[in-house]
Amino acid sequence: MTTESLTVRDGIVVSFNYTLRLADGELLDSSEQDGPLQYLHGYNQIIPGLENAMAGMKVGDAKDVVVAPEDAYGERVPNAKQLVPHDAFGDDADLELGMQLQLQDTETGSIFTAFVSEIRPEGVVLDFNHPLAGETLYFHVDIADLREATPEEIAHGHVHGEGHQH
Repeated sequence: MTTESLTVRDGIVVSFNYTLRLADGELLDSSEQDGPLQYLHGYNQIIPGLENAMAGMKVGDAKDVVVAPEDAYGERVPNAKQLVPHDAFGDDADLELGMQLQLQDTETGSIFTAFVSEIRPEGVVLDFNHPLAGETLYFHVDIADLREATPEEIAHGHVHGEGHQH
């Protein structure tokens, strides 16, 4: 199958350029600096609303995509915050507002992502909402390249770049 006849579908490695804005037009992210983003379509590597909207596109196709919160990072949960004492982070912790942390529940072993939302004298407020939770996202995407995924990429569920190792 030639690149020209490929379309975005499950099992295809998609390389795409994008800009991401909020409703007020604020630019949040872009592939302009680093070049196209790659992902393996159908393997939940990008937000569902964007992945679904790109299905069927071909190399050179471009479109504007509006992704509602429920198809992105979900609605904001107001009580998904917790005050954690400073000593829980260790003496060498250099915490900053907005910093992403990976936390592990000592009882279940589950991993959680939290973001530092406040640093107070009595502790650090962690927000378990994604920073973009509750936001409608506005993407402009264009497909730069498509290729069939290798059997190894399919087995591992992600794109393998040059020198990829596990």
